[in-house]
Amino acid sequence: MTYVVSEVCIKCKFTDCVEVCPTDAFREGPNMLVIDPNECVDCGLCVPECPVEAIVPDTDLPRAQRALVGLNAELAALWPSIVERGSHRLRTPRRGPGRRASSGCSSAERAQGSTTLSSISGRTSSKP
Repeated sequence: MTYVVSEVCIKCKFTDCVEVCPTDAFREGPNMLVIDPNECVDCGLCVPECPVEAIVPDTDLPRAQRALVGLNAELAALWPSIVERGSHRLRTPRRGPGRRASSGCSSAERAQGSTTLSSISGRTSSKP
């Protein structure tokens, strides 16, 4: 098992997770982060740091997002390592009465991000 950055991170690129990673497994792309499965030691320290709950065990991904396991590995080989929290966030989670941080990006924003990610990776995302 390794941890994977899911579609929730697309266009909601926070970097809170990178500072707690003991192996510097995160890689930064233009619209999201990915985890290098060869560097990840499955410690789980990054999971509670993600304000949009985008980091999940590869075994917990919904069927429609399972392609992200391979995509994280593929893009991790291409993108540079990120080891320090940045100030270049694309979206801020919307917080307020009755809202959780995980509602930071709308499904429309994530869908638009998927298109952008597909063009970068050369793959199309599978939809149920």
